[in-house]
Amino acid sequence: MIDLDEQIAQILRERAEGDVDTNRLLRASRARGRRRQLHRRVAAGTALSLVGALGVVGVTGTGPDGLTGRLPWTAAKPAATPAGATPVPPRVDGVPGAAADPALVGSDPTVLHFGLDPTRVRYLGWSVVRGHTESVRLSVRDDQPVHVQVSRTPESLSSSVSFGNVEVDVARLGIQSFDGTIHPTSGGASGLVTSWNPAPGLYARAVILQGDRAGLERAVGALRWNEARSCAVPLRLDALPDGAPINTCSVDVSAYPKLVTSDFTLGRAANQIMFVTYRYASGAGTRTEGNRTIAGRPANLSADGSTLDLLGIPRTTVSVNFNWQWEGRRPADAEPGATSGFTEADATTVLAGARVVDDPTRPQSWK
Repeated sequence: MIDLDEQIAQILRERAEGDVDTNRLLRASRARGRRRQLHRRVAAGTALSLVGALGVVGVTGTGPDGLTGRLPWTAAKPAATPAGATPVPPRVDGVPGAAADPALVGSDPTVLHFGLDPTRVRYLGWSVVRGHTESVRLSVRDDQPVHVQVSRTPESLSSSVSFGNVEVDVARLGIQSFDGTIHPTSGGASGLVTSWNPAPGLYARAVILQGDRAGLERAVGALRWNEARSCAVPLRLDALPDGAPINTCSVDVSAYPKLVTSDFTLGRAANQIMFVTYRYASGAGTRTEGNRTIAGRPANLSADGSTLDLLGIPRTTVSVNFNWQWEGRRPADAEPGATSGFTEADATTVLAGARVVDDPTRPQSWK
C-alpha cells in the first residue's frame, strides 16, 4: 500500500500541469494528518488531527473529547447525541437547490445545494469541494452511518468512501448506471451502495456501512434537493493570501458537542495547497505556550516549520499547515526539497484574520 505521505505528492505530481484533484487530496491529507499530527503532538500533551495539521489540546492517553482509548473518527458508531441537538447547516436564502440548477453544485465551497430532513436523520458532517462534489454524512436508525455525494458529472464522484478507518471502494463494483439499484459493497467492508439521478444533469451516490436496505432507503428519502444550505463552521476566515481562495470546506459533528472539527483547503496553483483546520474539544485545556504572537494571541510554529498554530483559545486550536514537504515522489518540474509554495507569512495572514465563535456548542452562532 502506498504511504499516505506519498499519495499526496503522487496526486500533485499527476496534476502538475492542470487542476489538482482536491477531492482525492482532501481524503489523503485527512488520513495523513491523523497519523502524523497525533504521533507528533499527543506525546507533547496535545491531541491534534485530521487535515494536515490542526489542533485541539488533549490529555495524553485519551482522545481529544476525553474518551479513553479511541478517537471519535475511528469509532464504529457516532457518539450518541440527544434528538435535535446535532447542528444543522442553516438555509441560504435566494439560492436554488441542486434539482433546480445542477450547475451550481460545487460552484461555491461555502454552500451546499441540497440538505436533509433533520426529523428523519441526523447530520454527522458535510463538505464541499469546489468544482467537484458536495457531500453529507448522516446517521439513520441505530446510528447506521451513510455517506451521500453529489456531482454534476459521474466522473467527479469519489471512487472510494471513508468511514473513519474503514475505506469502501465503490469503483470495484463496476456500477455504470444511475438507476437507483442497491448493490452490496465489495471487499472487506460490509455495506450497500446506490447511485441515481435526483434530477437531469445531477448525479448522486449513497453508501451505508454495516447497514441494511431499509436504512439506506431511509437516508435517500430524507434528502432534500430543493434547498441550499451553508457549509457553516465555527470559524470565519476574514483574510486569505493573495490569489488563494477557499477550495474546500468540511465539517465533522459526529461527536458533537464533545468534539467539533472543521477543515479548509486554500489553493492558488495546481501544486500549491494550504490546509486550515479548527478543533474544539470540550474536555481539552487551553494551550498558551508558543514561540510567536499573532493578532495579540500566542501562536506556535512547529519544529519542522510546516505548521502554525493559533493558541490561547479555550479548548480550541486553529492551525495552518502551509509548508508540508514533498515526500517520496514530487512533480517532475519541482526542485528537490520543494514545498507546498506557501510561507509562514501566508499562514500568519490567515490566522490573523481568523474569527472563532465564542461557544461552538451554539450552532446558531456559526458562520
